[in-house]
Amino acid sequence: MVQITLPDGSKREYPGPVSVADVAASIGTGLAKAALAGKINDKVVDTSFVIEQDSPLSIITAKDADGLDVIRHSTAHLLAYAVKELFPDAQVTIGPVIENGFYYDFSYKRAFTPEDLAAIEKKMTELANKDEAVVRRVLPRDEAVQYFKGLGENYKAEIIASIPSNEDVSLYREGAFEDLCRGPHVPSTGKLKHFKLMKVAGAYWRGDHRNEMLQRIYGTAWASKDDLQQYLHRLEEAEKRDHRKLGRELDLFHIDECSPGTVFWHPKGWSIWQQVEQYMRKVYQDNGYQEVKAPQILDKGLWEKTGHWDKYRENMFTTESEKREYALKPMNCPGHIIIFKQGIKSYRDLPLRFGEFGNCHRNEPTGSLHGIMRVRAFTQDDGHIFCTEDQIQAEVTAFTSLLQKVYADFGFTNILYRLSTRPEKRIGTDESWDKAEKALAEGLRASGCEFEYLPGEGAFYGPKIEYTLKDALGREWQCGTIQVDPNLPERLDAEFVGEDGERHRPIMLHRAIVGSLERFIGILIEQHAGALPAWLAPVQVAVLNITDAQSDYAREVAEKLQKALPNQSVRVVTDLRNEKITYKIREHSMQKLPFILVAGDKEKAAGAVAVRARGNKDLGVMSVDAFVELLSKDIAAKA
Repeated sequence: MVQITLPDGSKREYPGPVSVADVAASIGTGLAKAALAGKINDKVVDTSFVIEQDSPLSIITAKDADGLDVIRHSTAHLLAYAVKELFPDAQVTIGPVIENGFYYDFSYKRAFTPEDLAAIEKKMTELANKDEAVVRRVLPRDEAVQYFKGLGENYKAEIIASIPSNEDVSLYREGAFEDLCRGPHVPSTGKLKHFKLMKVAGAYWRGDHRNEMLQRIYGTAWASKDDLQQYLHRLEEAEKRDHRKLGRELDLFHIDECSPGTVFWHPKGWSIWQQVEQYMRKVYQDNGYQEVKAPQILDKGLWEKTGHWDKYRENMFTTESEKREYALKPMNCPGHIIIFKQGIKSYRDLPLRFGEFGNCHRNEPTGSLHGIMRVRAFTQDDGHIFCTEDQIQAEVTAFTSLLQKVYADFGFTNILYRLSTRPEKRIGTDESWDKAEKALAEGLRASGCEFEYLPGEGAFYGPKIEYTLKDALGREWQCGTIQVDPNLPERLDAEFVGEDGERHRPIMLHRAIVGSLERFIGILIEQHAGALPAWLAPVQVAVLNITDAQSDYAREVAEKLQKALPNQSVRVVTDLRNEKITYKIREHSMQKLPFILVAGDKEKAAGAVAVRARGNKDLGVMSVDAFVELLSKDIAAKA
């Protein structure tokens, strides 16, 4: 007898070994039709998998996250099947599942065209409609190598040859196509209905630039037509919001080949930068941080002491002077420790909070660069808190509450909290890890946060919290972090005098809220689709005249606005061109300005302006003072 325990705790008994498909069928025909795979002791298996001993079992359907992975993995194989049908000379390589979809790499004598992609997708649909069974078999490694060599699939044979010789390998066949794979897969191709091929890109074989450039076809697959359409709509929205596109259209910045991976900020883009930086500087000042500035270039010996030279050397820009080797800093923490070490520090000085808008350089591969989101030169709102173990929890609570307010001011209220705990390879005692992990968890709880644990994802020297914000399209951006580090103070010999008169090592908390300012501004642009709230907008108001008769008045209004708000100059432009007012309004609306003021003869006579808010909202005619009050409230609310 074989006893199966289902997720609801109920048990079913079978006279002998039983397949996942048979279990599903015994529960009901609806489940049997919906079954894509099974899950036994956290391992996902094919529906053909035979259970020979008492086991817990979950039937996986398209409603489950594991089911969606199975669909995407199987669709990658369907893609390879279709390519081989249409282009028999193409060689298949690998085809994994990725976020929201899959890809498959091919070696072929010419580049695939958009027309090829359309034909491949059509062929995939034809093959899926055949509803061919997907069948697994196992071969000894050497036999599998010879099998794929016989098919002319040299890349696949090379992959199998890298597997230990004493291991068997599994193959999956659907119709005329058979591929190497661990599985699991859907029981038949008819389960694959909702997919779309997205694009073709280049990819080096095994990720090595010395190898052949392959062609990578990307696709997406979903459990339902509605899910697929929603995803494609999100992609369309994301394209409209792309910060690179909006950066050009709104004249904010550009990237130039004379300095790859660095940003050339235009006046309007630099205005956004300044608003973010000055806001964060005020955050420093109001929350007990002392702003510091460490050098850009530090001696190689320092990076050797910190351990960065051994682990991070390939990503560091270096230079030499007078036979000494230096590196541009990829992070700010060593500089802050050197500042901390100047003068004797007492326990009474702790916690000591340093903040810096630190310029960092990292030699990122060209292929990973992405607009201003991934660059080689960036500035962080970097901060380091020197404290004792007993102060960690209070600092985490205060930091989390501060971070929540900052994100809300920038328009983000959906935050995910993740606590990464000790990895297998680590330094420090279990006692110190227990204390640090507990302090981080209690710090989050004290801030009212629900969070998830990421076991084993901490750094080798300490646990950390990652703060991930969700944007208007539901995309996740990990920006904030706070990380416990007793290691770097130890390596650089940082000390403080304790209440007992003895010398002790401080704990260093690495923390950032927005992270890279470049990346965060890119996120802001996409979050707001370029229509930044008035407090951040590079131009807040445009004053337009209807005819030359109001030119002087329009200038007077602009000058009054510039001086109207205390502690701040309104960012205002005038447009006095001899153009139709409808043309000028449309042009400034395309620039996504928060407010457009129109001055005609009636407005001039009344000392007023006609106010239009973003989104083509007509707010009517009001006095300049009334508009100033409106603008002031809008800026203060950070709406």
